[in-house]
Amino acid sequence: MVNAAGKFGPYNQPVPARPAPVGGPWDTRVLAGRGPTGAELVRSRIALRVRLRAVSPGDRLPDAGVLAEELGISEITVRRALEAMCQDGLLDRRRGRAGGTFVAADWDAVVAVLHDTDEADSLDAFHLLIECGLVAHTAGELPEGRLDGLRALVEEMDLADDPARLLELEIRFHLDLAQALGGAGIREFAADLLGKQCLLRPAPDPAVVRARNRCHADLLDELARGAMDPAVRAVKAHRHAGTPD
Repeated sequence: MVNAAGKFGPYNQPVPARPAPVGGPWDTRVLAGRGPTGAELVRSRIALRVRLRAVSPGDRLPDAGVLAEELGISEITVRRALEAMCQDGLLDRRRGRAGGTFVAADWDAVVAVLHDTDEADSLDAFHLLIECGLVAHTAGELPEGRLDGLRALVEEMDLADDPARLLELEIRFHLDLAQALGGAGIREFAADLLGKQCLLRPAPDPAVVRARNRCHADLLDELARGAMDPAVRAVKAHRHAGTPD
């Protein structure tokens, strides 16, 4: 099934190709370190879309040209990345009139083989650093109403029973938090990190996600009060919420 939205990014609105650097203090292009390669970007965004349930195992992906335009990279890079994912077993290539590139039916089993705890821990630590920095930078300066959408996600997570829906909402919270505190560029950067994490670590149990959601609620309360230190503590508590000490 083709993605009905016709868009591959993990956002509600179409995302244009990455613009030229603007040099703001939270622009992702001025962060230290190497950004993702085109192939890494394709892999992480497909993994993120699966976690967000925008595509499911067995679904057909958009054509390489569409993906290239949406991700702001060359079509040949996308084709090579898709071929590599086919070789890894994450995707299936089918020929003929109804052919194309499809998410592998056994996606979850293949991803389990790719898990890498050490790399996942490194990415988690970097993501924690980014979120703590965003909170410290914006605490006390958020306009009224900026956190309303995040509060709605917290409330929806409290009511959700479906484990897959809980995982989707957990990812959406962190994407929307990046957007609310850092803008579209930081959200895109967070999407890269979260997509990689989806490939490197098993999905958390529902009890862990619910414990994390209590940290989400605490974070929003402290941000609304403009309390930087407690807000940063809530971000740090999230990392270990629901897990044994």
